[in-house]
Amino acid sequence: RLSITDGGEIHWLLGIEITRSRVLGTLTWSQRTYILAILERFNLSDASSVSMPMDPNHILTDVNCPKTPEEVSTMSRVPYREAIDALMYAAIGTRPDIMFAVAYFSRFLNNPGMAHWNAVKRIFRYLKGTADLCLTFGGDQKGLVGFSDSDGMSQPDRRAISGYAFLLDGGAVSWSSKRQELVALSTTEAEY
Repeated sequence: RLSITDGGEIHWLLGIEITRSRVLGTLTWSQRTYILAILERFNLSDASSVSMPMDPNHILTDVNCPKTPEEVSTMSRVPYREAIDALMYAAIGTRPDIMFAVAYFSRFLNNPGMAHWNAVKRIFRYLKGTADLCLTFGGDQKGLVGFSDSDGMSQPDRRAISGYAFLLDGGAVSWSSKRQELVALSTTEAEY
C-alpha cells in the first residue's frame, strides 16, 4: 500500500511544460524554458536567430575534423559533447524539427572540428528563433497518422537517411532520423 497525494493537474514533467485547454480540447508540450536555459549555458542568448537548423548547401564530413595537434588542442576546450547532449534532450522531448541535425552532428563526437562546432551553434541559433514552438495534441485533428521517407543516396558515404514521424491527434508522438546501416544500390532499395 502506498499513500499518495493529489497535486492537481500536471504542469511540468522532466523540464517539459504541459498546458491543457479544456475549451479547445488540446494538450500542449513545450520546452521553451529548457531551450532558453541551454542558450544561456552555452553563451548564445544574444546570438542572432536563423530560419533552418542546418545549412543545406554546406555538408560537413570527416574532412573537417582536426588534423594537427594545435587544432585538437583548440577543440578540446570546446563543449561539443555537452552541446550535442543538451540538443539531444530537446530533440527527443518536443523538437522533432532538429532531430536530423542533432543526429548528423552526433557522428563527429569523437573528433569534432571547428566547422562542426559552428554548425552546432547554428542549431542553437535556430532554437532561439523557434523557442515558442511546441507539440499540440487534440483540437480538430483526430486519429493516428504516419509519415516515412528516405533521401536516396545523397550523402558522401552513399548511405541513405531514413526518417519517420507518427502523429496522434495532430501532435508528434514518435519520430526518428538516422543513417541507414547498409549502402543502398538504388533509391528504390533505400526507400524499401
